[in-house]
Amino acid sequence: MSADGQGGAAGVRVVIVDDHRMVRSGVRAELAVDAGIEVVGEAADVSGAVAVVHRERPDVVLLDVHLPDTEGAVPTATAGSGGAEVLHRCADLLTGERPVRFLALSVSDAADDVIAVIRRGARGYVTKSIDGAELADAVHRVAGGDAVFSPRLAGFVLDAFGAAAGEVAAVDDELDRLSAREREVMRLIARGYAYKEVARELFISVKTVETHVSSVLRKLQLSSRHELTRWAAARRLL
Repeated sequence: MSADGQGGAAGVRVVIVDDHRMVRSGVRAELAVDAGIEVVGEAADVSGAVAVVHRERPDVVLLDVHLPDTEGAVPTATAGSGGAEVLHRCADLLTGERPVRFLALSVSDAADDVIAVIRRGARGYVTKSIDGAELADAVHRVAGGDAVFSPRLAGFVLDAFGAAAGEVAAVDDELDRLSAREREVMRLIARGYAYKEVARELFISVKTVETHVSSVLRKLQLSSRHELTRWAAARRLL
């Protein structure tokens, strides 16, 4: 967990925002298995989400991308609609000593949806194909300040971070500090892979992955996965 105290011994406080009651119930049940996570509220629409997030000030909000403005209405198909509006209306909570961190949880893996909520301040984006243990891990990581993306979605943040069109990765003094293996680990971590996924991909142990990540962050003078993703995106390395 992060040094700022979020996600500590008291547990990570979570609000679930989704317009389907069965989805909210299922996510709540999956997270209940993790004693370090406490669901403190739910919402089914934009207005309800803004109200509960301001009232509870949770550590993490699990946010559906497409939400109706009011309960019972039909969500529009506009990219990031609903979810992006919640982020816009909760912008005052995204910074400060104890920021509220948003993790998008959606069936959509469309680039436009990913970019829309990341631009508004979401710390990550995972699809609903994720299993319960992976979702709990993502919640803890976001609470600790990391950026978390389902594999294959992280490349969409290139646009969100404003990488110049056509920019290519050239010889980079910082990149040259990394070994070949560290570069492989760096790219996968920046794309949102969990440590165990990196370990499977590269046929190394999770402990070795942790060692490489620590070395990469130290050499690049970065403090979190979120910063690493931005660093890699700026160089079009994802």
